[in-house]
Amino acid sequence: MLVKFTKMHGLGNDFMVVDLISQHAHFRPEQIKRLADRNFGIGFDQLLLVEPPGRPDVDFRYRIFNADGSEVEQCGNGARCFARFVRDSRLTDKEVIRVETAKGAIELRITEDSRVVVDMGPPRLIPAEIPFVAEVQASTYPIEVGGEEYLISAVSMGNPHGVLLVDDVNTAPVERLGPLLECHPRFPQKANIGFMEIVHRKFIKLRVFERGAGETLACGTGACAAVVAGQLRGLLDSQVEVKLPGGHLKIEWAGGDHSVMMEGPATYVFEGQVRL
Repeated sequence: MLVKFTKMHGLGNDFMVVDLISQHAHFRPEQIKRLADRNFGIGFDQLLLVEPPGRPDVDFRYRIFNADGSEVEQCGNGARCFARFVRDSRLTDKEVIRVETAKGAIELRITEDSRVVVDMGPPRLIPAEIPFVAEVQASTYPIEVGGEEYLISAVSMGNPHGVLLVDDVNTAPVERLGPLLECHPRFPQKANIGFMEIVHRKFIKLRVFERGAGETLACGTGACAAVVAGQLRGLLDSQVEVKLPGGHLKIEWAGGDHSVMMEGPATYVFEGQVRL
C-alpha cells in the first residue's frame, strides 16, 4: 500500500504528517520505528495523523506517535504543523480550527505571516492529573536521581513535563539526567524533561529531553511547561520568549485557569510516498 505523506518541522522538531481523511492506512509501532529511522527511513521525531473528528464540536482528530512507536497525548510544535497542513491541503478553510487530541480539544489559528497561534488550554498542576507522585501540590518538588537531589516542577500541558532550573543550558546535564528523569518512578507515564535557563523575566533558554524521542531541537509543550513553572516560582512574567536550539517561541499565560498561548512557525520540508 502506497501512502502519501508530508515532511514538516516546527523549529527543527520534525514530523511525518499523514492525511487519513482522503486516504486510509494503519501504522503499527514497528513500522513507525522503521519510518522514523534517520538512516534507513524517512526520519522524524513524531508521526502526526490527520483523522476525521470523533465528536461534533471539533474539525479534526489529531494523533501523535513518537519515534519509538508509542502514542502520546500532545505536541505543540506538531499542532502548528497540523494547522498549516490542513489549511494548505484545503481540508478546511476555517481561520480558527478546533482539533481533538487524546487530552481534549485545542484551538489553532494561522496568522497573516503564516505563523500559528495555539490555544494549549490551561496547565494541569494537580499531581494526580499530570501524573506525578506527590502527596500535595507544590511549585517545586525534591526528586532523587542517582543519589543526588534536584528541585523539579511538574506540569501537564496535555502530556507530563518535569522542569529543572539550570545556570547554563549549554552545559546542562541533558544527556545524563534526561533519560533518568524521563523514566523516574514518580512519573508513572514517563515525562518530557526541560532544562531551563532564565536570562531575565521575559526571556529564557530551554533544552528538552522528550519522552520516547530523546533531545529534540524544539518542544512546544515543553516551552509552555517551562514558562508555567517559571511563573509559579515567581521568576517570569506573563509573556515570555523561549529560545530553543531550533529557534524561538512566544508563550503567554495569565495564570490560574487561563489557557497557555503559544505562537511560532511551521515549515514544509518535502512531500513523498511510502509503501507500508
